[in-house]
Amino acid sequence: MLLINDFFYLQSSSHTDGTIAAQLRLNAAHRIFEGHFPGQPVVPGVCMVQIIKEILEAALGKTLQLRKADHIKFLAVIDPQKSADVDAAIRYTCSEDIYEVTASLFKEGTVYVKLRGNFTVSGRSS
Repeated sequence: MLLINDFFYLQSSSHTDGTIAAQLRLNAAHRIFEGHFPGQPVVPGVCMVQIIKEILEAALGKTLQLRKADHIKFLAVIDPQKSADVDAAIRYTCSEDIYEVTASLFKEGTVYVKLRGNFTVSGRSS
């Protein structure tokens, strides 16, 4: 499932020393919102996790797979008609192509999701 440049657009990002900061814009007219939910769009939780994964992939230039999610908390809904601009903060360390990640999507004082888990380079078995 690729969401970048369709469901969301990366407006800007910076990547230094295991830290990624990104600003993105959600596509409030995306077809996902026709079903989730008609007349009251909400970004699905699985899409929030996928957004984090795709921002990490773009920064690293690698295809990743979520290996384990130790902790995912969905703290607030994202209504793309009210909050199309979202920030992402991702911290990671890497050992043997396994990326230990702590990430969040937020805007100003509202945190939408927090994730702690690990990703592996796609095609690598562990």
